[in-house]
Amino acid sequence: MNVKIINKANYSSLSITFLHKITNSTTSFNLYSNSIHTMKRIFVLIALLGITGLQSLLAQAQKFYYLTSDSSQFVLTDTGAKYLAALPLRCIQQEYPNKVNHVAISDSSQLLTPKQLHPAFYGCFDWHSTVHGHWMLVALLKKFPHLPEAAMIRKKLNENITPENIAREAAYFNTPLNSSFERTYGWAWLLQLQKELLGWNNPDAIQWRKTLEPLCDTVVNLWMRFLPKQTYPNRTGVHPNTAFGMVLALDYARAAHNTVFEQALIHAAKKLFLNDKKIPALWEPDGTDFLSPSLEEADLMRRVLNKTQFLQWFNQFYTPAGLQHLTVLPVVSDRNDLTIVHLDGLALSRSWCMQGIAKLLPNNDPRKKMLQRSAIAHMNASLPHIASGSYGGEHWLASFAVYALLQ
Repeated sequence: MNVKIINKANYSSLSITFLHKITNSTTSFNLYSNSIHTMKRIFVLIALLGITGLQSLLAQAQKFYYLTSDSSQFVLTDTGAKYLAALPLRCIQQEYPNKVNHVAISDSSQLLTPKQLHPAFYGCFDWHSTVHGHWMLVALLKKFPHLPEAAMIRKKLNENITPENIAREAAYFNTPLNSSFERTYGWAWLLQLQKELLGWNNPDAIQWRKTLEPLCDTVVNLWMRFLPKQTYPNRTGVHPNTAFGMVLALDYARAAHNTVFEQALIHAAKKLFLNDKKIPALWEPDGTDFLSPSLEEADLMRRVLNKTQFLQWFNQFYTPAGLQHLTVLPVVSDRNDLTIVHLDGLALSRSWCMQGIAKLLPNNDPRKKMLQRSAIAHMNASLPHIASGSYGGEHWLASFAVYALLQ
């Protein structure tokens, strides 16, 4: 066997990806047994690090999260929460660099800073990343109230989520040509933030959600006007993806008991996706994807249909080869590239979709174990790179990691 020597710089990320399989389960190992290249890499890793080294790296990974005994759920640790919280804490009030998505109609509207345009959500490179950075901090504070960073989280959220700031954010959507701003990705994350607050009976949370309410109402009204006009879904693997936006919106509508919005979303989802069959999953991913178009659609339809209906739909939606293809890990060739690093996000979003879909599959369905194992592999592949030292990934990837871990 000709074995390629692995550079030491790749030991950690490679071992994190395959470590759980090597040390815990021969059946998990079977997921990769059809890849000779992968087997060569594993054997070289064992030879270079030894079992003790592998176990050490496993222990290091488990400082951040671990798996339940049946491998059905990820559990984020206190150490992992602290590690991930540090990333949005550094950037939600960092104004530059900034990618401003703004339609100017005059010199006066062009010459505005990010903070002047968006006084609440101006950091983390762009509006939507700032919003889901706020969501992530709320989610972690809610689950880990004794985090050492708790006081700092509350301070920053209190500074950003004020009645004046949110009123100006809501007013922005009424400026000329900006009513479609952040449609629907940023809209979805805003509603996810509010959903997190709605489920938390805490004085700060109650105040934040009351303050956010006018902005959320603005977004819901915009979405309600948009849904009847959306003749075709957007099947991209980036921000405008229709299914992903609807997933978060539907979860919010149910948490808020907004049945009118909920029914509008369900009607639109069925109109756009119910008749889809033999989706070309073999075409995935595109080079800048951070969402899987097909998995996001399935993640939506499991919320829209009852279990029996979903299984009937799912059986016609994927070909066996297409679903198997999605278990192949994305290759991230350059984490300093602002769009190639999207593929780390793809691994994380695939992971949460696979987790959710697997829950609805029967225990005797081989696709259930395949998706559960693949969810683990995808999480392990990208989690070590969340803090890569490049702002292109660090300003947003932690939110994806937390969303995947808390599902």
